[in-house]
Amino acid sequence: MDFVPFTLNIHGELRVYNRPLVMGIVNVTPDSFYAGSRVTEKDAIVDRVEGMIAAGVDMIDLGAYSSRPGADDVNAEEEVARLRTGMEAIRSVSPDILVSIDTFRSEVARTAVCELGADIINDISGGDLDGDMWSVVADLKVPYILMHMRGTPATMQSLTEYDDVTADVIKDLSVKLRELRLRGVADVIIDPGFGFSKTLEQNFEMMKNLELFSQALDAPVLVGISRKSMITKSLGIAAEDALAGTIALNTIALMRGASIIRVHDVPEAVSAVKMYTVCLTNKFDKNWISSV
Repeated sequence: MDFVPFTLNIHGELRVYNRPLVMGIVNVTPDSFYAGSRVTEKDAIVDRVEGMIAAGVDMIDLGAYSSRPGADDVNAEEEVARLRTGMEAIRSVSPDILVSIDTFRSEVARTAVCELGADIINDISGGDLDGDMWSVVADLKVPYILMHMRGTPATMQSLTEYDDVTADVIKDLSVKLRELRLRGVADVIIDPGFGFSKTLEQNFEMMKNLELFSQALDAPVLVGISRKSMITKSLGIAAEDALAGTIALNTIALMRGASIIRVHDVPEAVSAVKMYTVCLTNKFDKNWISSV
């Protein structure tokens, strides 16, 4: 599938993207599912971000509340405090790198944008866990990542009944996307929600049909499968050993229309995007490749 260029309005500046983007994960939490993504001290965050930027990351996704089933609950005040530490570290490295905030709370989203300088809101609940989220995003005029999930992180794995997982998820997202656009949210990025209220088989069914999401919804698609259980359970390995499987699935996602891949391992993801872009454009100049 050919890559479809997309735009994002970042604080009034319209940016055009002609290739897929790599989103690097920074979790300022003690209990995210992949231990390698956890950084809580400012110096460690700085080191992680410096490495990502040196490797060519396009944006950073900063999270302070683990969505892993069984993770500790975190109140809004603690979430903001963690995000503040993370944002201060990120901005000390780069004032300009795009930062999305992984939160389902509208009050945290507002603080992150207005006080901490975030650029994008990434909501795993698609607005279901906070009825004010969409109004806040519309008011802030920032891009919004609309993910599909049923229930809560604690209950989602019991809510996996679908007639047709691809069609049902597209339908659910379509209804929400229409409402968001009516509210004036111009930039919506779609996330099918791999691993959230889907079985192993349903995850692979959605991956097989991934191109249908961008075609049906006319929006850029984000894929977040990095080191997730659809890889570890399929291969019988731990998350720490899932890099090769992650690269393989991210490459498939790129070939099937993903606009953004959300990853723990930035250098490998950047290489995958470069190789995908080279194949798509049939350009082989080494200088051109290094600038992608």
